[in-house]
Amino acid sequence: MKKQIILFVIVFIIGFGGATFGIKKLKQINNAKNTISHQFGDVLDSLNHVKVYYNGAISNVKGRNTIKGYNLGLKYQCVEFVKRYYYEYYHHKMPDSYGNAKSFFNKSLKDASLNKARNLMQYSNPSKSKPQVGDLLVFDGSFFNEYGHVAILSAISKNEIEIIQQNGGKNAATRLKYPLLKTSEGLWLIKNKRLLGWLRKQ
Repeated sequence: MKKQIILFVIVFIIGFGGATFGIKKLKQINNAKNTISHQFGDVLDSLNHVKVYYNGAISNVKGRNTIKGYNLGLKYQCVEFVKRYYYEYYHHKMPDSYGNAKSFFNKSLKDASLNKARNLMQYSNPSKSKPQVGDLLVFDGSFFNEYGHVAILSAISKNEIEIIQQNGGKNAATRLKYPLLKTSEGLWLIKNKRLLGWLRKQ
């Protein structure tokens, strides 16, 4: 009888230990699946060899990026990418090199006017001018992001546009698509309620 009790205790301990080990392993596997594999500064995408970097949380900031004294913006916010893209690809410097994302769009200007602060032509959404690849899109602020957002138009088709963005969110895609249509008034509209318009180098 004693042998049976001892054997039962041994089996119970082994079984309990094995189950505990199995639970721990399962938790480790699940945690590994839920862990973001990207680190701050990892390259996620690129357009015309201009890289999109991982920033983590939207509010995350680790210093300022400058090139030869020209301010590109805070690492790695959305503004930093679009300004770096315009600087590297178009060799364009903005007269006003500061400001949050939504400030790139001057609401007091009429459609197809020069935005002097950015030295870019500004088009409203909707606009008489059809969006083009390379345009800098400006999104207004929201309840969750009062500073707005900026991105680059990376591709366009008859009924759709694609944007490339940096710092859209911790798990956000670098590319998003929005419907493009022509209104009954003959204006080009990108269907996104927050999209103020787009800027373009002439």
